[in-house]
Amino acid sequence: MAGRFYPADRNELGDLVDRLLSAARRDPRPAPGGIVPHAALVYSGACAASLFGRVAVPNTVVILAPNHTGRLGAPGGASGWMRGSFATPLGELPVAEDFMTELEASCDLVAHDPWAHEFEHAIEVELPFLQKLNPACRIAPLVLAFDDWGRCETLGGALAQVVARWPEPVLLLASSDMTHYEPAEVAARKDRLALEAVERLDGRRLLGVCRKEGVTMCGRAPAAAVLEAARRLGASRAEVVDYRHSGWVTGDDRSVVGYAAVLIS
Repeated sequence: MAGRFYPADRNELGDLVDRLLSAARRDPRPAPGGIVPHAALVYSGACAASLFGRVAVPNTVVILAPNHTGRLGAPGGASGWMRGSFATPLGELPVAEDFMTELEASCDLVAHDPWAHEFEHAIEVELPFLQKLNPACRIAPLVLAFDDWGRCETLGGALAQVVARWPEPVLLLASSDMTHYEPAEVAARKDRLALEAVERLDGRRLLGVCRKEGVTMCGRAPAAAVLEAARRLGASRAEVVDYRHSGWVTGDDRSVVGYAAVLIS
Protein backbone atom coordinates (compact mmCIF):
# COMPACT_ATOMS: atom_id res chain seq x y z
CA MET A 1 0.00 0.00 0.00
CA ALA A 2 3.05 2.29 -0.09
CA GLY A 3 2.28 5.25 -2.33
CA ARG A 4 -1.45 4.80 -1.75
CA PHE A 5 -2.24 4.77 1.97
CA TYR A 6 1.09 6.25 3.04
CA PRO A 7 4.20 7.70 1.36
CA ALA A 8 6.38 5.31 -0.61
CA ASP A 9 9.56 7.26 0.14
CA ARG A 10 11.34 6.10 3.31
CA ASN A 11 12.32 9.57 4.50
CA GLU A 12 8.94 11.10 3.71
CA LEU A 13 7.12 8.33 5.55
CA GLY A 14 9.46 8.50 8.52
CA ASP A 15 9.09 12.27 8.80
CA LEU A 16 5.31 12.04 8.57
CA VAL A 17 5.02 9.42 11.31
CA ASP A 18 7.47 11.35 13.49
CA ARG A 19 5.36 14.50 13.16
CA LEU A 20 2.14 12.66 13.92
CA LEU A 21 3.60 10.99 17.00
CA SER A 22 5.26 14.19 18.21
CA ALA A 23 1.95 16.05 18.10
CA ALA A 24 0.14 13.27 19.97
CA ARG A 25 2.85 12.10 22.38
CA ARG A 26 1.77 11.65 25.98
CA ASP A 27 3.28 9.59 28.80
CA PRO A 28 3.51 6.16 27.11
CA ARG A 29 2.49 3.31 29.38
CA PRO A 30 1.91 -0.43 28.96
CA ALA A 31 -1.66 -1.28 27.94
CA PRO A 32 -3.43 -4.53 27.11
CA GLY A 33 -5.14 -3.19 24.02
CA GLY A 34 -6.52 -0.48 21.81
CA ILE A 35 -8.53 0.39 18.70
CA VAL A 36 -7.00 2.45 15.87
CA PRO A 37 -8.21 3.54 12.41
CA HIS A 38 -6.65 2.38 9.17
CA ALA A 39 -7.45 4.92 6.45
CA ALA A 40 -4.77 6.71 4.46
CA LEU A 41 -2.51 8.48 6.93
CA VAL A 42 -3.49 11.91 5.60
CA TYR A 43 -7.01 11.21 6.87
CA SER A 44 -6.64 9.04 9.97
CA GLY A 45 -2.96 9.20 10.86
CA ALA A 46 -3.41 11.87 13.54
CA CYS A 47 -6.18 9.85 15.15
CA ALA A 48 -4.10 6.66 15.14
CA ALA A 49 -1.15 8.58 16.62
CA SER A 50 -3.39 9.63 19.51
CA LEU A 51 -3.43 5.99 20.59
CA PHE A 52 0.10 5.05 19.63
CA GLY A 53 1.49 8.09 21.43
CA ARG A 54 0.00 6.85 24.70
CA VAL A 55 1.13 3.23 24.56
CA ALA A 56 4.47 1.64 25.36
CA VAL A 57 4.73 -0.76 22.43
CA PRO A 58 5.99 -4.20 23.56
CA ASN A 59 7.93 -6.69 21.47
CA THR A 60 4.77 -8.61 20.49
CA VAL A 61 1.74 -6.87 18.99
CA VAL A 62 -1.38 -8.71 17.82
CA ILE A 63 -3.28 -6.86 15.07
CA LEU A 64 -6.84 -7.91 14.23
CA ALA A 65 -8.31 -6.37 11.09
CA PRO A 66 -11.44 -6.80 8.97
CA ASN A 67 -11.38 -8.65 5.68
CA HIS A 68 -12.19 -5.89 3.17
CA THR A 69 -11.53 -7.92 0.03
CA GLY A 70 -13.64 -11.04 0.53
CA ARG A 71 -10.60 -13.22 -0.19
CA LEU A 72 -10.73 -16.13 2.23
CA GLY A 73 -9.04 -19.49 2.55
CA ALA A 74 -9.26 -20.08 6.30
CA PRO A 75 -12.39 -22.16 6.98
CA GLY A 76 -12.86 -20.65 10.44
CA GLY A 77 -12.70 -17.09 9.11
CA ALA A 78 -9.63 -15.91 11.06
CA SER A 79 -6.89 -15.64 8.44
CA GLY A 80 -3.42 -15.54 9.91
CA TRP A 81 -0.08 -14.76 8.34
CA MET A 82 1.95 -17.30 10.25
CA ARG A 83 5.55 -16.72 9.17
CA GLY A 84 7.91 -14.38 7.40
CA SER A 85 7.58 -10.62 7.61
CA PHE A 86 5.70 -7.55 6.43
CA ALA A 87 7.56 -4.72 4.70
CA THR A 88 7.09 -0.97 4.56
CA PRO A 89 9.54 1.67 3.28
CA LEU A 90 10.87 1.77 6.86
CA GLY A 91 12.02 -1.87 6.61
CA GLU A 92 10.78 -5.33 7.43
CA LEU A 93 8.69 -6.18 10.48
CA PRO A 94 8.79 -9.88 11.35
CA VAL A 95 5.83 -12.05 12.20
CA ALA A 96 5.73 -13.40 15.77
CA GLU A 97 5.78 -16.96 14.50
CA ASP A 98 5.87 -18.56 17.94
CA PHE A 99 2.83 -16.58 19.07
CA MET A 100 0.92 -17.39 15.88
CA THR A 101 1.72 -21.10 16.24
CA GLU A 102 0.43 -21.05 19.81
CA LEU A 103 -2.72 -19.18 18.84
CA GLU A 104 -3.46 -21.54 15.94
CA ALA A 105 -3.14 -24.50 18.31
CA SER A 106 -5.50 -22.81 20.78
CA CYS A 107 -8.24 -21.72 18.37
CA ASP A 108 -9.79 -23.71 15.52
CA LEU A 109 -10.84 -20.48 13.79
CA VAL A 110 -7.23 -19.48 13.06
CA ALA A 111 -5.30 -20.81 10.06
CA HIS A 112 -2.47 -19.70 7.80
CA ASP A 113 -4.16 -17.86 4.94
CA PRO A 114 -1.91 -15.50 2.95
CA TRP A 115 -4.59 -15.30 0.25
CA ALA A 116 -6.74 -13.12 2.53
CA HIS A 117 -3.85 -10.75 3.26
CA GLU A 118 -2.66 -10.16 -0.29
CA PHE A 119 -4.58 -6.93 -1.02
CA GLU A 120 -5.53 -5.99 2.55
CA HIS A 121 -4.48 -2.59 3.90
CA ALA A 122 -5.88 -2.56 7.44
CA ILE A 123 -2.87 -4.20 9.09
CA GLU A 124 -0.18 -2.62 6.96
CA VAL A 125 -1.23 0.97 7.68
CA GLU A 126 -0.49 0.51 11.39
CA LEU A 127 3.02 -0.83 10.89
CA PRO A 128 5.01 2.41 10.40
CA PHE A 129 3.89 3.55 13.87
CA LEU A 130 5.08 0.29 15.43
CA GLN A 131 8.37 0.43 13.54
CA LYS A 132 9.05 3.93 14.84
CA LEU A 133 8.06 3.18 18.43
CA ASN A 134 9.72 -0.22 18.82
CA PRO A 135 12.05 -1.39 16.04
CA ALA A 136 12.27 -4.79 17.78
CA CYS A 137 8.51 -5.33 17.53
CA ARG A 138 7.04 -8.48 15.98
CA ILE A 139 3.43 -8.75 14.84
CA ALA A 140 0.74 -11.43 14.99
CA PRO A 141 -1.55 -10.45 12.07
CA LEU A 142 -5.12 -11.71 11.68
CA VAL A 143 -7.81 -10.76 9.15
CA LEU A 144 -11.37 -11.63 10.21
CA ALA A 145 -14.18 -12.50 7.80
CA PHE A 146 -17.00 -12.78 10.37
CA ASP A 147 -18.92 -10.52 12.71
CA ASP A 148 -20.99 -12.91 14.83
CA TRP A 149 -20.54 -12.83 18.59
CA GLY A 150 -19.93 -16.57 18.90
CA ARG A 151 -16.71 -16.52 16.91
CA CYS A 152 -15.61 -13.17 18.31
CA GLU A 153 -16.02 -14.55 21.84
CA THR A 154 -14.15 -17.74 20.94
CA LEU A 155 -11.25 -15.85 19.39
CA GLY A 156 -11.16 -13.34 22.24
CA GLY A 157 -11.02 -16.17 24.75
CA ALA A 158 -8.21 -17.91 22.91
CA LEU A 159 -6.23 -14.67 22.66
CA ALA A 160 -6.64 -14.10 26.39
CA GLN A 161 -5.39 -17.60 27.16
CA VAL A 162 -2.31 -17.27 24.97
CA VAL A 163 -1.48 -13.77 26.20
CA ALA A 164 -1.94 -14.80 29.84
CA ARG A 165 0.73 -17.47 29.55
CA TRP A 166 3.05 -15.49 27.28
CA PRO A 167 6.42 -14.72 28.93
CA GLU A 168 6.38 -11.01 28.02
CA PRO A 169 3.79 -8.25 27.52
CA VAL A 170 1.53 -8.35 24.47
CA LEU A 171 -0.47 -5.49 22.93
CA LEU A 172 -3.82 -6.34 21.30
CA LEU A 173 -4.86 -3.93 18.55
CA ALA A 174 -8.12 -3.81 16.63
CA SER A 175 -7.80 -1.98 13.32
CA SER A 176 -11.09 -0.30 12.39
CA ASP A 177 -12.65 2.76 10.88
CA MET A 178 -16.08 3.85 12.06
CA THR A 179 -19.19 4.87 10.07
CA HIS A 180 -18.62 5.13 6.32
CA TYR A 181 -19.98 7.66 3.81
CA GLU A 182 -22.71 9.38 5.76
CA PRO A 183 -23.14 13.07 6.70
CA ALA A 184 -20.83 14.06 9.54
CA GLU A 185 -23.66 14.60 12.03
CA VAL A 186 -25.19 11.21 11.26
CA ALA A 187 -21.82 9.48 11.46
CA ALA A 188 -21.02 11.10 14.81
CA ARG A 189 -24.37 10.04 16.27
CA LYS A 190 -24.03 6.43 15.11
CA ASP A 191 -20.40 6.23 16.16
CA ARG A 192 -21.24 7.55 19.62
CA LEU A 193 -23.63 4.63 20.11
CA ALA A 194 -20.98 2.12 19.06
CA LEU A 195 -18.30 3.73 21.19
CA GLU A 196 -20.55 3.65 24.24
CA ALA A 197 -20.53 -0.15 23.94
CA VAL A 198 -16.76 -0.08 23.48
CA GLU A 199 -16.37 2.01 26.64
CA ARG A 200 -18.24 -0.73 28.51
CA LEU A 201 -15.78 -3.32 27.21
CA ASP A 202 -18.83 -5.09 25.80
CA GLY A 203 -18.08 -6.74 22.47
CA ARG A 204 -21.45 -8.45 22.24
CA ARG A 205 -23.24 -5.13 22.72
CA LEU A 206 -20.99 -3.47 20.13
CA LEU A 207 -21.98 -5.99 17.46
CA GLY A 208 -25.66 -5.63 18.38
CA VAL A 209 -25.53 -1.83 18.19
CA CYS A 210 -23.81 -1.96 14.80
CA ARG A 211 -26.53 -4.26 13.43
CA LYS A 212 -29.47 -2.39 14.98
CA GLU A 213 -28.29 1.15 14.17
CA GLY A 214 -26.62 0.45 10.83
CA VAL A 215 -23.17 1.45 12.05
CA THR A 216 -20.80 0.56 9.21
CA MET A 217 -17.80 0.06 11.50
CA CYS A 218 -15.68 -2.23 9.34
CA GLY A 219 -13.61 -3.61 12.21
CA ARG A 220 -16.47 -4.34 14.58
CA ALA A 221 -15.47 -8.00 14.87
CA PRO A 222 -11.78 -7.25 15.54
CA ALA A 223 -12.88 -4.69 18.14
CA ALA A 224 -15.31 -7.13 19.77
CA ALA A 225 -12.65 -9.85 19.98
CA VAL A 226 -10.03 -7.48 21.41
CA LEU A 227 -12.50 -6.11 23.97
CA GLU A 228 -13.36 -9.64 25.10
CA ALA A 229 -9.72 -10.67 25.35
CA ALA A 230 -8.76 -7.52 27.25
CA ARG A 231 -11.71 -7.91 29.63
CA ARG A 232 -10.68 -11.48 30.43
CA LEU A 233 -7.14 -10.29 31.01
CA GLY A 234 -8.34 -7.84 33.63
CA ALA A 235 -8.91 -4.61 31.71
CA SER A 236 -11.45 -2.35 33.38
CA ARG A 237 -11.61 0.70 31.15
CA ALA A 238 -11.79 1.74 27.51
CA GLU A 239 -11.26 5.45 26.83
CA VAL A 240 -11.93 7.20 23.53
CA VAL A 241 -8.86 9.40 23.25
CA ASP A 242 -9.66 10.85 19.82
CA TYR A 243 -12.59 11.02 17.41
CA ARG A 244 -12.66 12.77 14.06
CA HIS A 245 -13.77 12.22 10.47
CA SER A 246 -12.48 12.65 6.93
CA GLY A 247 -14.30 15.97 6.57
CA TRP A 248 -11.66 17.50 8.84
CA VAL A 249 -9.25 17.03 5.93
CA THR A 250 -11.48 17.42 2.87
CA GLY A 251 -13.67 20.21 4.24
CA ASP A 252 -16.73 18.29 3.00
CA ASP A 253 -19.08 17.07 5.75
CA ARG A 254 -21.70 15.67 3.38
CA SER A 255 -20.17 12.19 3.20
CA VAL A 256 -17.46 11.25 5.68
CA VAL A 257 -15.70 8.30 7.26
CA GLY A 258 -15.35 8.36 11.05
CA TYR A 259 -12.19 7.50 12.95
CA ALA A 260 -11.73 6.69 16.64
CA ALA A 261 -8.73 5.89 18.81
CA VAL A 262 -9.49 3.90 21.95
CA LEU A 263 -7.11 3.09 24.79
CA ILE A 264 -7.97 -0.06 26.77
CA SER A 265 -6.50 -0.25 30.25
